[in-house]
Amino acid sequence: MLEKEIISWFKKNKRDLPWRKTDTWGVLVSEFMLQQTPVIRVLPVYTEWMKRWPTPAKLAKATPAEVITAWGRLGYPRRALRLHECAKVITNEYKGVIPRDEAELRKLPGIGEYTAAAMVAFAFGGRSLVLDINIRRVFARIFDGVETPKLAATKDEKSRYEELIPKKDPHLWAAATMELGALICTSQSPKCGICPVANDCTWRSLDYPKSDVVKRTQTWHGTDRQCRGTVVQALRENETLTKAQIAQLWDIPSQLEKAIITLLDDGLIESRGKNKFSLPRN
Repeated sequence: MLEKEIISWFKKNKRDLPWRKTDTWGVLVSEFMLQQTPVIRVLPVYTEWMKRWPTPAKLAKATPAEVITAWGRLGYPRRALRLHECAKVITNEYKGVIPRDEAELRKLPGIGEYTAAAMVAFAFGGRSLVLDINIRRVFARIFDGVETPKLAATKDEKSRYEELIPKKDPHLWAAATMELGALICTSQSPKCGICPVANDCTWRSLDYPKSDVVKRTQTWHGTDRQCRGTVVQALRENETLTKAQIAQLWDIPSQLEKAIITLLDDGLIESRGKNKFSLPRN
């Protein structure tokens, strides 16, 4: 019953997103970009990215600097480099064809358990256990009667939810439950009044008990992440910068020094002679 109600709701209410009407490469790009990043921020970057690099082979020919610059302010720019590496492997080792098998997908750079499962479902219409935070929240409320799932999926959780995957159109189940969590069963202020399975929700029947799970909040201002992002953004806008110029970007020298070291280690910036830096060019 849940399956019928949720999928029926999805077919009537799903968002018109570009990666839902593209090829396997378009799906893969979207999965990299959507990691820890809201759809509204991904959309403009994704559209321009796909125009510029519509195939793995096209992206494989790009320079790391071009890739990091095009990534813009999506955050976690290491994802851009992993996607770039992934495109090279797909082009050179798989003749431009993205593998369909979950285990084979996980051999590609930057692809872990979740992304491999998502690719099987959304790119190939196959059966896989897709468990993002939206889906886990929906299931935790409906079946366990809790507001928020645990920070990481347990073995028991995965086993129980795998049994829910229908034999027919399993990819629709993954997409529909994800969309329900993103639009209706949201973390804050869920829209229970228009939820298609509100009457089956244990959390609602218990009068919405508050969760004892500590919700992670992502801070930004003053963090190492912001410092790193400031340096990368400045180098997107300038071909090279001296260390003295970079020093003007941040008022905590020790944090800035750490940012430069970690950015160099991650391959997100390169040293250009003595005390000069740029985005990676090769």
